[in-house]
Amino acid sequence: MKSFKDRINEVTRGGWIRAGIWCTLYVVFVFWVAWGDWKSLGWLVLLPLIVDAFTTKYINYGWWRKYKDTKPALYTLCSWIDAIVFALVAVYFINLYIFQNYQIPSSSLEKTLRVGDFLYVSKMAYGARVPQTPLSMPLMQHTFPAWLGGGKSYLDKPHWDYKRLAGWTSPQKGDIVVFNFPAGDTVCSKMQNPDYYTLRHYYGEALIKNRKDVFGEIIVRPVDRRENYVKRCVGTPGDSLRIVDNVIYVNGKREPEKEGLQYNYFVQTDGHLFSAKYLEKLGISLADRVQVDATTWHFPLTQAMKAELEKNPHVLAIAIEPEEQGGAVYPLGHNDWTRDNYGPIYIPKKGDRILITEENYWIYKRIADAYEFKPIAIGEEYEFEMDYYWMMGDNRHNSADSRFWGFVPEDHVVGRPVFIWLSLDKDNHKIRWNRLGNKATGR
Repeated sequence: MKSFKDRINEVTRGGWIRAGIWCTLYVVFVFWVAWGDWKSLGWLVLLPLIVDAFTTKYINYGWWRKYKDTKPALYTLCSWIDAIVFALVAVYFINLYIFQNYQIPSSSLEKTLRVGDFLYVSKMAYGARVPQTPLSMPLMQHTFPAWLGGGKSYLDKPHWDYKRLAGWTSPQKGDIVVFNFPAGDTVCSKMQNPDYYTLRHYYGEALIKNRKDVFGEIIVRPVDRRENYVKRCVGTPGDSLRIVDNVIYVNGKREPEKEGLQYNYFVQTDGHLFSAKYLEKLGISLADRVQVDATTWHFPLTQAMKAELEKNPHVLAIAIEPEEQGGAVYPLGHNDWTRDNYGPIYIPKKGDRILITEENYWIYKRIADAYEFKPIAIGEEYEFEMDYYWMMGDNRHNSADSRFWGFVPEDHVVGRPVFIWLSLDKDNHKIRWNRLGNKATGR
């Protein structure tokens, strides 16, 4: 067996260069993660292992390579294990700290981001979060697929406190943001949409617990294992927001409407049936083509689409969907607001001290109970420990957003979509080539 000195003498110049590059990258990474919490610098103890892997190779990680000719089956098996482990570790760290892919699952942001768009989501833009449940299977948000037996794809322990690394900015008004679904902390295993709190509001807690055949088990998930949502940020910490007849006012100022903004409308005709080709050209997907009766249709429309329909000689009238059809809004059961006329509501920022009154108690109770785990009482001041955001979809009448489940805490923010790297039409499954490479920032 070679001595350590002999191994040092045999290290090539290239080996030292590779070791230097990887050690430098690792040191930069550790300092980035440890910024503001210097206890994490303890990870630097792994530096000798990195040096050894590229130089002396005192620890023989590739022991199996010597069996290439004598034990080919063992060599092949170990080769596959080595490649898979390396890929999983690489994907794990890339998804945690640099970027992840995200597929648009619903139409809440049509026509800005469309169902079937695949996004490159930057974790570094707002600062990557240190994982709160670090022991998890890469590429699986919270559950193994059925063919792997289902069940949780992560371990509850160890559980680390919330920490966000240094980023370039924070979510701004107008940004499209990917975040963990705040009301996804508690879900029913057999009916995960709508969320547990909405189900409880409409069906009652007793029925949910007694009808496990319908609702399933009640599951509690940590922040970073909740479903990923994507919406537009329309309110930032310290803002006061109000919606009047579908128009958003922030701090008393009317917000400009985005080009792709759309609402649901009832379209009355003279009995004419719209052809599939006409509706496709208009931009109405198959799922959105609802015929209510012989003369009435129900469509989500942008202002441009609405203007085009108004030119159709068979269209007699177009009326916006009544606000009552939106259902109950946040805080559920404790206001007379609607989807289209909402607020005013103040969006807290870190360090705010607000007097809790009968009027705002239910607005901020969920923050205290579910996000900051502190007591809240009427007549006392409450100090907020995090920044909060207000998220809404551009498809305003087909979006489950902050109007229905409230604030998005800063620790739920995942990242910012940058561009669309693939787009598949949900109606015909063809690639939408004109969307590839398009910006997904929402600006």
